[in-house]
Amino acid sequence: MTTPVPPDSRPPLVRLRDVHLSFGATEVLKGVDLDVRSGEALSIIGPSGSGKSTILRCINGLIAPQRGEIHVAGTALHQLTREADRLALRKRIGFVFQQFNLFPHLSVLENIAIAPVRILGHPRDEVERHARDLLDRVRLSGKERAYPGELSGGQQQRVAIARALAMRPELVLFDEVTSALDPETVGEVLAVIRDLIRDGLTSVLVTHEMRFAEEISDVVVFTEGGRIVAQGPPDAIFHTNDNPRVTAFITGLGNREPANTGTEGRAR
Repeated sequence: MTTPVPPDSRPPLVRLRDVHLSFGATEVLKGVDLDVRSGEALSIIGPSGSGKSTILRCINGLIAPQRGEIHVAGTALHQLTREADRLALRKRIGFVFQQFNLFPHLSVLENIAIAPVRILGHPRDEVERHARDLLDRVRLSGKERAYPGELSGGQQQRVAIARALAMRPELVLFDEVTSALDPETVGEVLAVIRDLIRDGLTSVLVTHEMRFAEEISDVVVFTEGGRIVAQGPPDAIFHTNDNPRVTAFITGLGNREPANTGTEGRAR
């Protein structure tokens, strides 16, 4: 009988070591170390301007740090010199942004199918079957022929999630995906993400939804001033940490309740 591998011993899918990044004279990341393992949900919390979204963009190769190492899915991203190589890696990483960035002239189904068909060269009928399955997964069955302008913000963001999943990524990055939404639609998006994580999606989430981060995460990271100030299991960050700055931040945002989604959280 095969002995299960303890979660801690799994090799990281994402590994950042001593990552430094500056924009001109402004130092944005100041020596970031981070590991994300396959099947893990890691949330990054912290004040605005603390480097949270920049970490995601470094993982995806959208920004190149001046110093440090970044390994993603077996690729030494910091050693890539050609944009074509970075693009090849991005095909394996889903990214869901604050803004939905859907093509307004394409239907929901076409928005989801366009990248797998044009970029990966997959057969359209196969891609469209998968796209319909994904729409069911994000609770949008029946919206295949709708256009983005006919959908609510929450529905558009769920289409954006389905679009990211259509590339069958090894990792999905979520960058404050509820920040641009009406409060009434936040819960429906969080419910979809919760389901995906419960099903084993490897993900890194930047979020200000504290209770959601506590509920769904395997690891929570607190950033401030371009550094990781604290990281650990949710209980250690939200309830037993001895860092007064972390406590003050969490207390200040702790009253932000995601809308009731009627689903249970991640079992840890």
